[in-house]
Amino acid sequence: MSKLTCVHHLALTVTDVDRSVPWYVRVLELEEFTRREDPETGLRKVVLRSPSEEFSVVLVQHPENERRAFDERTTGLDHVAFKVSSQNELDQWEERLVEYGVTYTPAATSRTLPGSRVVVFRDPDGIQLEVWADPEP
Repeated sequence: MSKLTCVHHLALTVTDVDRSVPWYVRVLELEEFTRREDPETGLRKVVLRSPSEEFSVVLVQHPENERRAFDERTTGLDHVAFKVSSQNELDQWEERLVEYGVTYTPAATSRTLPGSRVVVFRDPDGIQLEVWADPEP
C-alpha cells in the first residue's frame, strides 16, 4: 500500500467567505483558485492555493452556521501551522502581520519542538493560525 505524502488541502469552516477570502488572499498570499456556491443548499466553498501550489486551503460557509466563535478547546481543529524555511523568513512574516494590522504573538521558542520558533495569530473567525520555523542547523 502506498504511503501518504502530504496534506492535499485543509478545509476550514468560516462564517462569511466574502469576508474571509480577501483576508486569506491578502495576509497569507494565497490565490483564489475556484469557488462553488450551491443555491439550493446555500453551501459556499472557495479553494485557495499557495503560490507554489504545494497546498490548498478551502474556506467553507455552511448555511446553518450558528456563527459561534472558534474555540480550539472543543473537539476538532486546534490550530493550523504554516511552515517557512528559515527563522529570518519568520521575522519577515511578523513584519507582514504588522503591515496588515493583524494582532499576533511575537515569535517565541516553541514548547512543542525545542529550537523552533512560532508566530501565532487568528483569522477573522478567530481560528488560530501559526507561522512556524524549524530549528536551524
